[in-house]
Amino acid sequence: MHRPLGLTMAVGVLLAAAPSHGQTFDPRYPVCMHVYSGSNGGGGDWYDCSFTSLPQCRATASGRAATCDLNPYYPVNAPPRLRYRRSD
Repeated sequence: MHRPLGLTMAVGVLLAAAPSHGQTFDPRYPVCMHVYSGSNGGGGDWYDCSFTSLPQCRATASGRAATCDLNPYYPVNAPPRLRYRRSD
């Protein structure tokens, strides 16, 4: 009875201690390049958010298994609110 419980607890501890992924998007740049690599041989996909424009990103991604996307975490300035004045 103690052995299955110990095994279950050990598996739970190992899963809880597994590394997690950090933020993959840099909020300082508006464009990210998503690089696809290592589909079966390891490696995995990764993002490079160091581009200031889509043409700059596309030039870097040319010839690679990569796409350029707008950074979803880039803070876009909201349009200013309209101010209404009273006409006296």
